[in-house]
Amino acid sequence: MPVLVLTRALLLVGDSLSLRNVSQFTRIAPFRDKVRFLSDSASLTLASLGLKNEVKTVSANETNKLQQGVSTIEVPKSRVKKKVSGNKTGLIKERNPIDIKTAPFAAESFSELGLPPLLVERLEKEGFTVPTDVQAAAVPTVLKNHDVVIQSYTGSGKTLAYVLPILSQVGPLSGEISNGSEAGNKVGIEAVIVAPSRELGMQIVREVEKLLGPADKKLVQQLVGGANRSRQEEALRKNKPSIVVGTPGRIAEISAAGKLPTHGCRYLVLDEVDQLLAVNFREDMQRILDHVGRRPGARGGESNSPLVKRSARQTIMVSATVPFSVIRAARSWGCDPLLVQANKVVPLESVSPSGPVNISGTPPTASSSSNVQGMPSVQSLPPNLQHYYTITRIQHKVDMLRRCVHALDAKCVIAFMNHTKQLKDAVFKLEARGMKAAELHGDLSKLVRSTILKKFRNGEVRVLLTNELSARGLDLPECDLVVNLGLPTDSVHYAHRAGRTGRLGRKGTVVTICEEPEVFVVKKLQKQLSLSIQACEFSDGNLVITED
Repeated sequence: MPVLVLTRALLLVGDSLSLRNVSQFTRIAPFRDKVRFLSDSASLTLASLGLKNEVKTVSANETNKLQQGVSTIEVPKSRVKKKVSGNKTGLIKERNPIDIKTAPFAAESFSELGLPPLLVERLEKEGFTVPTDVQAAAVPTVLKNHDVVIQSYTGSGKTLAYVLPILSQVGPLSGEISNGSEAGNKVGIEAVIVAPSRELGMQIVREVEKLLGPADKKLVQQLVGGANRSRQEEALRKNKPSIVVGTPGRIAEISAAGKLPTHGCRYLVLDEVDQLLAVNFREDMQRILDHVGRRPGARGGESNSPLVKRSARQTIMVSATVPFSVIRAARSWGCDPLLVQANKVVPLESVSPSGPVNISGTPPTASSSSNVQGMPSVQSLPPNLQHYYTITRIQHKVDMLRRCVHALDAKCVIAFMNHTKQLKDAVFKLEARGMKAAELHGDLSKLVRSTILKKFRNGEVRVLLTNELSARGLDLPECDLVVNLGLPTDSVHYAHRAGRTGRLGRKGTVVTICEEPEVFVVKKLQKQLSLSIQACEFSDGNLVITED
């Protein structure tokens, strides 16, 4: 009995001590991996537990900035160099921070963008003196080794926006001593530019050759489908180019044959990246992504991780429209990519993933109509365009095209049709009425297409009738009128077609010729693109705006 009383007394004393100790704490966190106590007395600190406090507090200065509407977004800091296991050493490319608020968005000369003097001199010689908005934003960002998605309307100078940073680091215009073949070292390919069409690929090659000059133009090599593959492989072996430009199929084909060493490549550019996401390019694009910029010595373990493979190269993606599929691809293929637009550079992670674009259904809501979120908007179009539509019967569309050209006194016209078989008949009807016209489509040989484009640029052809082939990448600054004889399938296609005119600040006109039952499609495009498409007629050689 005395033993039982003593035991109960000890238990009561122990309970009171335990409750006294625990009463200091207001909450005990649930047990997960560890236990965390929050103390009212503030005597329990991270320092008292032997831990270092690394939580960054928001300073009063940053609070003031936020109240004044000044952005405090910071781009992710530089990445630490890592060695890659294997026979060779690969380094994760260092990502330099960029001060978004002080980026030279309104640069008055290319020298302000950090380009080498030799390249600036060559630009001035070619007539380029003031960078466009997207060039002013993109060039310094790319030069700081950031992976980027460049989005701007067609004809805004996106090609030079990525070509200039590459040429400032690769080739004779960089101002650095050439790596040449000194001491028997073979220079590999340092930049791969992928384009979805032959026309766009050849156009990029011409831009690069123009800047390199006749003496060094062999440093860029064209690898496009439809041309002789053995000659392209021979040119690669003989010229040892630093930059290759081509279509996915041909690049992947030559790479699989072991004739295109790109493991040491520094730059991978995906032009018109939204097109490159198409199913028919999937297998070829996968090979390109797996081989371009991946060091041969990087095998197994950490060196085979997605981070190391992506960081071994700098990935640049370009398009006039950036649907959410592109944002998703950029996050997968790039390393902390930035979204670069005219007068804006933001981390891609800050872009709202509010869902893919809905261009065939109901009009978008105000919260989802931003092009940043994937919906093409008026920002996807050149700023100096006038948009009209006119109604006629299907059998009179070609004659309406002729009246439209005369009423607007257009000298250089691109007319889009949806079916290749209709092109030849339309050309015949225009030629019969004395208007010089030609057709351009993918079934023509490379030589024939080049000849037609040359005639069009020289003014020998007034109306170029084409299909969706020419809606992307075709740079014809002389074009002053775009006509839709066949309605575009969605707002993205409308934006790309319209972008063939009004390039680099010029004025342009877009006219859609439709039937009465097709007017609702025009209205839907108008809402989705947030622009005004006015109804008109062509009477007595004049364009007359009518009431809807």
